[in-house]
Amino acid sequence: MSNKYSVVVVGLGKRGGHHTSAFQASDRFEVTGICDIDEDRLAKAKEELGGQVQASTDAAALAASLKPDVFCFCTMPHLRAPFVEMGIDAGAKLIAFEKPVADSSATAMAVKKLIDGSGVKAVVSHQHRYGPHYTKVAEIARSGALGRVHTIYASAPGWMMHMASHMIDYMREYNGWAEAEWVMAQAAGGGKLGDNHPSPDYIAGFIHFANGVRGVVELGAGAPNVPEVGKWWGRNRIRVMGDGGYAEVLTNGGWRAVTADGVQSGEGAMDYAHDTPLYVQDMAEWLDDDSRIHPCNFESAYKGADIMMGLVRSVIDGGQVALPLTEGRHEIEELRKKLTGSRVLLASPDHAAEY
Repeated sequence: MSNKYSVVVVGLGKRGGHHTSAFQASDRFEVTGICDIDEDRLAKAKEELGGQVQASTDAAALAASLKPDVFCFCTMPHLRAPFVEMGIDAGAKLIAFEKPVADSSATAMAVKKLIDGSGVKAVVSHQHRYGPHYTKVAEIARSGALGRVHTIYASAPGWMMHMASHMIDYMREYNGWAEAEWVMAQAAGGGKLGDNHPSPDYIAGFIHFANGVRGVVELGAGAPNVPEVGKWWGRNRIRVMGDGGYAEVLTNGGWRAVTADGVQSGEGAMDYAHDTPLYVQDMAEWLDDDSRIHPCNFESAYKGADIMMGLVRSVIDGGQVALPLTEGRHEIEELRKKLTGSRVLLASPDHAAEY
């Protein structure tokens, strides 16, 4: 019989709710504790779980008391290191948390130091990759059907702290996890620097990978529209281009490809009910067997965070930024001085409602 792992979930908003439901529905996990600072939300979640789960507004006390196998937190980007430390102190075997890894390279490095020093497993919720359209493009990219891959392009109208972590992680996967050597970027618009996911309104840049592949990424108000997709937050494109064809995924618009085999396409859309249970199941398998490393493992996510903050540094400092970053900085705070008061130009009238 397989082990059943105990879970504490902190933060019961939309994403925390999806995590809690997926853990509780799995025969490999049992939610033993939940936490939120909103007492009404906490009481409602406890009732939905049958009333047997322990509930608290104090995450540290709850984790210390229950000592869960899995400590999962779904909080805003500025809340990372203290919660990772909570999970480690409580003796968790695995810590799962929301993307992005952090809101600065300084915090990302602090989190990495905590995780590396403790030996705890950690995952970051880049769960879009479980969608059938994402997996199909990954399959085509690995198959050789595109010939020599030379460029991977990604765009999303959503702003950086929401979308860059996803886009960069999947770009890296489609490029066989090649290391990034340098980045260069430009940005415009300071309106979203006051958001709870603080970001430039628009950032665009280049990623040079060690295998010679060029990554191109655009995020925010200046990113191109994808009008054939209905849901605005799902108008995200990742296109893998080679000398033998291309394949692309649209977050809420399926996949399509042109190769020597002809024109192909298929359905697919972001679906928490499909994607999150698979993300959770892979946690159980990694807990069972160290060799079955989770596809959303922290080490990979950290490299994506390094790329994202390298792009921001290029905006601040100008020119190319070598990777990996070696010294921590608080890039968003520095960016405020650069972009405050600047206005962004929209790539599409469809973006106006958000910018």
